[in-house]
Amino acid sequence: MRLCSATAKSDAPEFLLHAVDPSSLHNSVRRLYALFTIYAKTCPVPLPAPGLIITPEIRNQCQCYVPIDEVSPVFYRLYRSALTYPPILSSTPFHNAMSWADVFVTLPQNAQFSANPARLLEALMSDRSLLIEFLFASFLPSRFYNGFCRYPGQQEFIRKWLMEKNMKPVCCLDAACGTGEGTYDLAFMLAKLGFSPEELLIDGWTLEPLEVWSAATRRFPHDRRREITLRKTTSPLMENNYMRRIMFSCRDILSPVSRSASSAVGEQRDFNIILCNGLLGGPILHEKEELELAIGNLAELLAPGGMLLAADSFHGGWKQQCPQSELRALFEKHHLKSSEAGEGIGGLKPYQ
Repeated sequence: MRLCSATAKSDAPEFLLHAVDPSSLHNSVRRLYALFTIYAKTCPVPLPAPGLIITPEIRNQCQCYVPIDEVSPVFYRLYRSALTYPPILSSTPFHNAMSWADVFVTLPQNAQFSANPARLLEALMSDRSLLIEFLFASFLPSRFYNGFCRYPGQQEFIRKWLMEKNMKPVCCLDAACGTGEGTYDLAFMLAKLGFSPEELLIDGWTLEPLEVWSAATRRFPHDRRREITLRKTTSPLMENNYMRRIMFSCRDILSPVSRSASSAVGEQRDFNIILCNGLLGGPILHEKEELELAIGNLAELLAPGGMLLAADSFHGGWKQQCPQSELRALFEKHHLKSSEAGEGIGGLKPYQ
């Protein structure tokens, strides 16, 4: 899936969703109703409620009567039924949840009308708008994103590097773009350096199709405040015709890639700048074999004289899982001359 920021439709992402057949979950919903009825009649208050602080006692009571191992598989089936692609279930609030009570307090406000998971499932299967909000809240949780200007030191490094090289035009890739804030940050920086829309191309890649849609349309059905902020912040790019040079796609950097990657607006170009922030060395991607594969693939996508940059300031403990020294060694192994680059590291690809 590829969406251009200038042309992406901003109505609901219906092309990513199936109609859910309620009969497919009928027996599971009945089972959860029975479990919750016993829970509500047996346990003292409080049951899960909006804003409730989940204590060990509340968690244990909920687990005793409505085990998360009974609840999660039903919601996983809903995700698989509702989405047209295989969902990344590890992104959802059910992954590693200690209890249904812990999941409940993370749900969007409109989904917290009842502590009974069976009632929520019934509502999701009958209310399309609620289902869309729930899906976006599940796969685009606020804990994954930190907004704009996350890496000012890295941006300053790129700015100085581009000024020294006097490079125009420039083709860029944000290889772990999420919902696009860092991609748009890069576009703003290039515009301030004097790059016209015709002198830049920017791709944003992510595994999650809902992220692609949100990044391209600048919409968040589950978070209106965040949507307003993103649209207001990026409006100058739209007004000055930069959006048509920005493309978002579903791509996996662990899969084989062509050295001449397909860049924004469909042109075949190598990338002069590749960002891979918040991924390399963090909780999602830190095993040595996967790291080496990802860095090798990204190095292949670089044009000679191009720069790969990686930083991570919002995944706690990433250096403990893979220190910068190990990342730099992997950069060097793939013939990238490593250096410090603001909050992270950079790797320069030599000319042939």
